[in-house]
Amino acid sequence: MKILITGGTGFIGSRLALDRLEKGDFVRVLGQANTVAEAENRGLIESKGARVLLGSVTEKEKVDEAVKDIDVVFHLAAAQHEANVPDQRFWDVNVTGTKNLLEAGVRAKVKRFVHGSTIGVYGSAREGVLDEKSSLKPDNIYGVTKLEAEKTVRAFEGQIPWVIIRISETYGPGDRRLLKLFKAIKRKAFFMIGQGENWHHPIYIDDLIAGLDLGAVSEKAVGGTFVLAGREPVTTRQMVEEISSALGVSVTRFSAPLAPFVILAAAMETFLRPIGIQPPLHRRRLDFFRKNFSFSIEEAIRRLGFDPRTGFRQGVEKTLRWYSEIGAM
Repeated sequence: MKILITGGTGFIGSRLALDRLEKGDFVRVLGQANTVAEAENRGLIESKGARVLLGSVTEKEKVDEAVKDIDVVFHLAAAQHEANVPDQRFWDVNVTGTKNLLEAGVRAKVKRFVHGSTIGVYGSAREGVLDEKSSLKPDNIYGVTKLEAEKTVRAFEGQIPWVIIRISETYGPGDRRLLKLFKAIKRKAFFMIGQGENWHHPIYIDDLIAGLDLGAVSEKAVGGTFVLAGREPVTTRQMVEEISSALGVSVTRFSAPLAPFVILAAAMETFLRPIGIQPPLHRRRLDFFRKNFSFSIEEAIRRLGFDPRTGFRQGVEKTLRWYSEIGAM
């Protein structure tokens, strides 16, 4: 197939590109190289045969160029972790950018549009097991605009075959977000904030890619919304213990109360951001200790044949090997 991956120089996008290239597909990427990681990912996928267009989904002419002669679009580009940018930036990329891509896809007669959404549409600190029918309560501008992007995709019903994939916390080779946690645990510099009993439901990168692939080819997927998460949820404390075990180090059982850190983070945001200083501590940074997510993946199993095979400990060991290979640990 002829594949377009937006956000293809990011973690998930670049690993998806490598997978599709290995399968023999033509792969075009629309992405950016604004960070060291993006530049390295660009070099890697280009060396394997991907055609990279540098640009944004906000640029209509670039989007038209990107979708030309494409069969399947994997839309993974998003404004997500940007700091000190106005909310309008998230609307421009996540909502208007998605609309630009859909309109171009209709003109180009794209056969499948796989939209990468996020579990952020559910909000945070939710109780119980969530699924595709659970209420949606995004609590930050990223989640709000990603939910609006889902509505934009659904508005193209009958014009382009679409699938919405809500992606859970993703880790594995290529991921640099968890690297700080690995390093802190290795240095014995990590301590728990709160009790560490909040739930995460991570998914290993290879399992996510397998799910995205199913979204691109399964007839039962069209018009559906699916949560993709791993085999089992883990608490923050379990995550830390598995990583420390893989590293062969012990971690302190000390835990600091969460509330003072939340108050301090809010104060830093209030006083530092208006004068253009990125707070060293902010509330989103504390989400690791506060978010509470557990999902049912029965819908993806039933309709897509989704089968996540990598348990968290196995995924941690593979991730650690990659960190070691690149000299990061």
